[in-house]
Amino acid sequence: MRTGESSTGGSEQYVSQTVIKTDVALVGAGIMSATLGALIRQLEPDWSISLFERLDAAAAESSDPWNNAGTGHSALCELNYTPQGADGEIDITKALNINEQFQQSRQFWAYGVDNKLLDNPDEFINPIPHVSFCHGESGVDYLKKRHAALSSNTLFEGMEYITDDDTFAERLPLMGEGRDYSDPVALNWYTEGTDVDFGALTQQLLNYVGRDADLYFGHDVKNLSQQSDGSWIIKVKNTRTGEVSRVHANFVFVGAGGGALHLLQKSGISEAKGFGGFPVSGEFFRCTNPDLIEQHSAKVYGQAAVGAPPMSVPHLDTRVINHDKGLLFGPYAGWSPKFLKTGGVMDLPKSVKPSNLLPMMSIAPQEFGLLKYLIGELASTRADRVKTLSEFVPRATGGDWEMITAGQRVQVIRKNGPAKGSLEFGTAVVAAGDGTIAGLLGASPGASTAVPAMLSVLEQCFGQRWDGWKPKLTEMIPSFGQKLNDNPALFREMWDWTNRSLQLTGADKPAKA
Repeated sequence: MRTGESSTGGSEQYVSQTVIKTDVALVGAGIMSATLGALIRQLEPDWSISLFERLDAAAAESSDPWNNAGTGHSALCELNYTPQGADGEIDITKALNINEQFQQSRQFWAYGVDNKLLDNPDEFINPIPHVSFCHGESGVDYLKKRHAALSSNTLFEGMEYITDDDTFAERLPLMGEGRDYSDPVALNWYTEGTDVDFGALTQQLLNYVGRDADLYFGHDVKNLSQQSDGSWIIKVKNTRTGEVSRVHANFVFVGAGGGALHLLQKSGISEAKGFGGFPVSGEFFRCTNPDLIEQHSAKVYGQAAVGAPPMSVPHLDTRVINHDKGLLFGPYAGWSPKFLKTGGVMDLPKSVKPSNLLPMMSIAPQEFGLLKYLIGELASTRADRVKTLSEFVPRATGGDWEMITAGQRVQVIRKNGPAKGSLEFGTAVVAAGDGTIAGLLGASPGASTAVPAMLSVLEQCFGQRWDGWKPKLTEMIPSFGQKLNDNPALFREMWDWTNRSLQLTGADKPAKA
């Protein structure tokens, strides 16, 4: 495993005469590249893989455990996946899709533990209840309808609807203490949710990939160009020595988080034209009082403010990092033109191209509510933020919480017509028509659905091999190609297996009567 270290001192740039040849080049050492590398290692063990990461460590940007809330996103508690229509009905389409995707991730991780790709699952995944929280008559009515819509589905069996004040206080003592119950409260409670340390998971996956691959840390991809035979030449700079090397790759995956847009633009592929990015940063309160941390054991999601983006849904999160319990509340929106937490202030201006200028300009009048929300958030004081926290923790005081800056997210702006764009709050795979390069743009649910996202990359880019890979894919992800929500027996089998392998619970799902 190469880490980018060199015996040559100094920072003067020079061009190496050596060309690194590889079948697969992975750009970025986050959860996406790690997942794709592990899948390829299983599907094509003879292929050579080289990974290039600008920073000196894996998972140091969005995958870092303190740069995200660590929710195993499966739509159990996230209310933005179950919007209420004008007719009052709850649309669960997105919730079902997100949950199906997370089940694939669970299965691959369980396969990884069973087959020694991964070990010590409690280092990266731990059981924690997922809870939706609303108050006020309209909020209570919404959660009642949401529970009715979801709980009859196989993937959401066991979800509870709670309105009793005593039960609320018993299960969520930190949120119940000092609460005025004249304002009615309701919960959708699902006991078997998860907290995921995507940083630890990424490191374990890369440890597996690195057994037979070259991992270059401290190596910044500066440019890439396609050759006449479809392969790619990548210019990579060693950030320590200044050495610039060339990499010759047959396939390139750009999993560089917020940096992916710039590299896809540099690639020149037509599929990337018209895409733009809107950066949004997030800040969280992190609890510093051990007594308060011990009083809360759940991931509790509320409703987003009017005009707020889905990623800004407020939540009070138990975290498990390095076997230690933590507690976060947020996010509070911030703004920076950087596309990465360690990026530069020119990231946004440099991303503006003739092909995306008009679509990006069209966003402001369309998303006036979002802009108003961001301005309000940026103008908020610490006292304002503690007041927001008190909706979840009624007796919150600022002295028990410190503010931390989470990872930078770049929301996708997709071109819709010659001069119009739309702002998207999910993830988008961008792949060249010839299948030689692909990248991932966007944010949540992101890491939780890394496995299905990377399966999409493989199918789009290696269509000629896809059918031949299906037996191995089904071995790794037994529900591959099926909908678990439509197959209760298979769901219970997969749930019980993944729970055992990932050491999440000792209890199996009961058979449906």
